[in-house]
Amino acid sequence: MNLRPFYRAAAAVVAAQVLVGAWGLAQVGPSAAVPIHWNAAGEPNGYGPAWLAFLLLPVVTAGLTGLFALIPRIEPRRANLLKSGSAYATIAFAMLVLMLVLDVAAVLAGVGHDVPMSVLVGGGVGLLFAALGNVMTTLRSNYMVGVRTPWTLTSELSWDRTHRLVGRLWVAGGLALFLISLIGHGELLLAAVVAFVIVTLVVAVVYSYLVWRADPDKRSLGGEA
Repeated sequence: MNLRPFYRAAAAVVAAQVLVGAWGLAQVGPSAAVPIHWNAAGEPNGYGPAWLAFLLLPVVTAGLTGLFALIPRIEPRRANLLKSGSAYATIAFAMLVLMLVLDVAAVLAGVGHDVPMSVLVGGGVGLLFAALGNVMTTLRSNYMVGVRTPWTLTSELSWDRTHRLVGRLWVAGGLALFLISLIGHGELLLAAVVAFVIVTLVVAVVYSYLVWRADPDKRSLGGEA
């Protein structure tokens, strides 16, 4: 798995986040109180020092980069994850894009610009789900990435069919969340996100079990992975 392009992109994103944060600090000063939390309507309801608000996300992004670098090294089914290299890279790049957008939005809001945070967060999460759903079918069975239920991990058939179904749900649901975010109704968007997560979770668990139960080649839950 060649993650060098991802590492270069991650370094560029973190550098851009630091520069944006430094620009924000120059505008308001490091001790100024700026928004660090927003309610469902996109209105600030929590404040903190600018140095924390503007420099936290670069640290989180760097941590995510380290996590994506670590996972292939500790994955028990490493060969399968390596065969899923394209999907894995897509997931990693999608997370980078979302972190950059959120960071720029937070800094702009901190220096006084009117930023539609509920639209950006909800729309960004929706597009992230759509991007992840688009590559779900190419993920091979592993313990770190994907729909990991006891039944998908002990049945190749359950893994493949569950990811095919969940991938479609994530693409459709993610695009629906993005469209809802454009309406600008934060409470509706929050309810849609919660409903989407619950429905897809229940569907994944139930469907993976049903496919596993009908799979003649399944391994027992206590068997060797």
